[in-house]
Amino acid sequence: VVNDFRFLHTQDEETRRAGLIEAVKVALVKDAAFFEWIEEHLTALSILDPETLEQCVEKSALLHARHIATGGDPFETGSSRPLDFGHWAAHKLEALGGYQLSHAHAVAVGLALDTLYSARIGLLDPTSAERVLAVLDGLSLLTYHPDLELRDGNGQRKVFEGLDEFREHLGGELTVLLLADLGKGVDVHEFDMPLLDRCIVELRSRWESRGPAGINSVVADFPGTGSVPGCV
Repeated sequence: VVNDFRFLHTQDEETRRAGLIEAVKVALVKDAAFFEWIEEHLTALSILDPETLEQCVEKSALLHARHIATGGDPFETGSSRPLDFGHWAAHKLEALGGYQLSHAHAVAVGLALDTLYSARIGLLDPTSAERVLAVLDGLSLLTYHPDLELRDGNGQRKVFEGLDEFREHLGGELTVLLLADLGKGVDVHEFDMPLLDRCIVELRSRWESRGPAGINSVVADFPGTGSVPGCV
């Protein structure tokens, strides 16, 4: 893996910030110590301090490379894909918004949803879930988007279609990685849909409590998030 830090520092703020979600993701599923490092350096990362960014990119790339080299499935032919944590919702959110929502923000929302769900079904302790959400907030990454509210003709959230699409993408039974602990993932094969729905309600409520603008701040505060008529 070659990382040209000179090139990295020529990118705009949104692009540099977007890369941080990959670091958070791989830390959550592979390395609790790295997640703690991100927490400890959250202020420096939030202002995109060049030296801290370089360290973060190097640590993230090393973990990704190590997983591919030693994970036993370098071409991801199996159903367990830890680096796809949060992606079932992320991919669907991107499609629902006509790909106006950046991949980074979509993954951040997916991470937030699957982390909260992990806690609500008893896999992950609630304090750890709050730590994850606090890191996403601190890095100015989304934890909610109005497209989560879009419904089909039967009143079901359209984002839930992402689970079937994710299963079809992998082939075979549904396999989604959730968090058993910081740095430790576990595969699950079914979801409690009413509980998953309540997790979205909780994320929305949490987002609305951020300030007077509440839900109306999503698009204004985050370039590349797109918009939903009637929701923002």
